[in-house]
Amino acid sequence: MEKRLGQFARFWLFLLVMTVIALLPPLRAQSAPYAAIVIDARTGEVLHSRNADSRLHPASLTKMMTLYVTFEAIRNGEISLDTVVRVSRKAASEPPSKLGLRPGQKIKLRYLIRAAAVKSANDAATAIGEAVAGSEAAFARRMNRTAKALGMTRTTFKNANGLTEAGHLSTARDMTTLGRHLFFDFPQYYNLFSRRTADAGIRKVANTNRRFLNSYKGADGIKTGYTRAAGFNLVASARRGNKRIIATVFGGVSTASRNAKVAELLNLGFRRALANAPINRPALPVYTDRAPGRAQSGDNTRLVRAVTRSLRPIARPDQAAPAPSQELMLAMSREIENTIAQVAQATNIDPAPAVLGPDGKPLPRPADLVLATYGNNDVPQDLQAPEVVTRISTSGGRLWGINVGRFNTRYKAERVLLKTALKELGTLDDALRKVVRSSRGFEANFVGMTRETADLACRRLRARDVTCTPLGPG
Repeated sequence: MEKRLGQFARFWLFLLVMTVIALLPPLRAQSAPYAAIVIDARTGEVLHSRNADSRLHPASLTKMMTLYVTFEAIRNGEISLDTVVRVSRKAASEPPSKLGLRPGQKIKLRYLIRAAAVKSANDAATAIGEAVAGSEAAFARRMNRTAKALGMTRTTFKNANGLTEAGHLSTARDMTTLGRHLFFDFPQYYNLFSRRTADAGIRKVANTNRRFLNSYKGADGIKTGYTRAAGFNLVASARRGNKRIIATVFGGVSTASRNAKVAELLNLGFRRALANAPINRPALPVYTDRAPGRAQSGDNTRLVRAVTRSLRPIARPDQAAPAPSQELMLAMSREIENTIAQVAQATNIDPAPAVLGPDGKPLPRPADLVLATYGNNDVPQDLQAPEVVTRISTSGGRLWGINVGRFNTRYKAERVLLKTALKELGTLDDALRKVVRSSRGFEANFVGMTRETADLACRRLRARDVTCTPLGPG
């Protein structure tokens, strides 16, 4: 009898507990702490912030620093994009997201960079760190040194990929600072973060941020991140007109809600940012913990001290075109001489007989020669050409170019072309400098370029606050 009463009591107790549970409000999943910040990328001005200095888990936003340090190493000559990296067992064993590397596999650094930037591959990030610094621990020390030099005062890195680890923490403000430096310090690589897909050597990978890139007008990067401890993180940059805004969110509860919040913050930034704010480039990092160019014990890093400030010259007032300076005339004269020599070498034609007689003295000037004075003012209208080519092209049929401004005199256009060519030798050295006269002034153009070179040149020049517009065929 007592046994039956016990069973009956337990049955009613069970029903009571289940009833209480059913009546309780549903429990919400615990979300990661929230933080956000919005800045004007041109000036660094903070337009909005909330918990921006709270130390939180950055997740794969960490890979922004992994890539920044790698780009530094490439610039310093420590490693190259074509360096073949041997994948370690540790790198290959990292959990997803991953590229699918195998222990002992060999792969070029450029493919690892694409996988880390686009797919956010953890195995690729670890392999990069080991290739640059010898071990992931050494690479993390270098990441922390770089973070300190960039002013990321509340960040500590423990690994190259962002997987949750004790002490591996950052802030929304610090990650925004890093994103701004990536844009200004390495414009030649920034396009990685806007690629929807990329060839990662062993397979094509898709961008983890493609939903936001496709949905928000003007978005062109930068990096997503997710772990259970971090929530859904995103550092996003977008440009509309003259404005560029960077917004960062930590602790989103889902990809969709995070993207919606970032879009809301970017809209806020575009409303609050000044239309024509000056560009105040962040200073390059200066490493003060050792002598310039020397490495610490056990570290194969070769550092180059950077100039922290470069004053821009005061613009010349808009006035009538002055006579060309001796320096400009000398530079243009040398350029013409070099061009003549290159053409002579390429064609096996000696240019001397065209200007010298048999006795080695200059030939007399032809009586019917038409002379053109500076500015082309004294040349008959029917003899004036609409374009003046200031350099012979060796472009080989390349049909793209760039425009670096419109000026009210030919002299100013030619002067800007020469200065720009000297400033950006890497992409403009083989381009054709051309001044095109139109009803609105004199266009300063570089032509005879491939589309890729024209796009790269514009990105680099814009990063130096130089106006640049790509010109397509025709």
